Amino acid sequence: MFSEPQLHLLLNRSEGVNMSWVQSCDQGWDYDHSTFTSTTVTQWDLVCEKKGLKQILATFFFIGVMLGTVVFGYLSDRFGRRAMLLLALVLSLLFGGLAAGSVSYPMFAVSLALSGSSLSGLTITVVALSLEWVEMQHRTVVGVMTSLCWSMGNILLALIAYLVRDWRWLAVSINAPCILGIVSIWWLSESPRWLLTKGFTERGEKELVRCAAMNGRKLDSFSKSKENIHSVAESLGSSSTAHSYIDLFRTPRLRKISLCAGLVWFGVAFSYYGISLDISGFGLNLFLTHFLYALVEVPAKLSLYFLLKYLGRCKTQAFTLLMTGVCIGVNVVIPRALEPLRTTIAIIGKGFSEAAFTVVILYTAELYPTVIRQNGAGYTSFVGRLGVAVAPLIKLLDDYWPPLSNVIFCSMALVSGLTAALLPETHNVPLPELISDVEHRRA
Repeated sequence: MFSEPQLHLLLNRSEGVNMSWVQSCDQGWDYDHSTFTSTTVTQWDLVCEKKGLKQILATFFFIGVMLGTVVFGYLSDRFGRRAMLLLALVLSLLFGGLAAGSVSYPMFAVSLALSGSSLSGLTITVVALSLEWVEMQHRTVVGVMTSLCWSMGNILLALIAYLVRDWRWLAVSINAPCILGIVSIWWLSESPRWLLTKGFTERGEKELVRCAAMNGRKLDSFSKSKENIHSVAESLGSSSTAHSYIDLFRTPRLRKISLCAGLVWFGVAFSYYGISLDISGFGLNLFLTHFLYALVEVPAKLSLYFLLKYLGRCKTQAFTLLMTGVCIGVNVVIPRALEPLRTTIAIIGKGFSEAAFTVVILYTAELYPTVIRQNGAGYTSFVGRLGVAVAPLIKLLDDYWPPLSNVIFCSMALVSGLTAALLPETHNVPLPELISDVEHRRA
């Protein structure tokens, strides 16, 4: 498909595009295959009157992600982190292959939604497992390192997309690593925190003994800790009862946390994907832009380690969101003719938005107690993915007034940044195990 007419060059900044100037194609389309040999757009002619269907595909995917967070959040609190991680990997591989082999637009849209639901299960279970296995002083570095893996995947995606220009084979390529994940499950242990809170004392003890052996700890020196396991399990015994999403709002402090965290998640995800959806709107090569967007995440996250360590979660979350909003807002007033400057500001904003995403994932896991941690992750991720699902539709408003979508993205980032200041600080605070731990925690 050839480039769109640059109608915005004929307009004042306050004008929208008069769609009566545009005449529909009635003799088919010729596509530009210089970037990709085949895409979903060329496959099903998602242009002109059908161009909205391209954005709807992204909405389908993120609706799947949104529903997956709720389902996997509940199931991983009910049946364990490790089992649900394995299920998510298998389903991701299955639905990813189904999407690659789709023969129609509806089939692709449905398989994309199913793929999104399983991929969301990977995210929330990996974060919970990694944080529940480490000590308080190591949570920050583990959270940042986990997020850096996401950035490395984004960098590799730019390279893979550059080498694989057909959308079907690209879909196969990016889902193939799930096979390695399935194999690696063999060496992955279940969260001992979850095991103890659910009353699986013997299995929890076994996992802790295994951990001690892997770390070179002599079992004699570990025996004193083992003696405490049963007493800890007894104190957590009441938590073996089933919990639900209602528990996130049942008590005053958890209610406040859930409402504020939900709004923060919405703002983080909404603004993050608002910037990401502009990847082809800054006049650079598509692959180079994606690579730069991914590359800037690395120094942003490395510096984030020090911000989290010295400023804490609350201030860092608010700062990164406010700066994301500022960067989006600045680009609203910069003329399109200054593409290099707009691209630079966008890349900086992308760095801040990615940092905000890293913080909110770590922060949320620390806010909720073990017995409902995955319910909390599922709920907040659901709200965040709701923002992501809406973001592509907001971009359609640019047809009426070009800066409108960015004004909305900017406003949401600023509002959620201010809301983050209402959340309690969790830096150097032990992970809560029970709901009562949150309610009785000192402010």
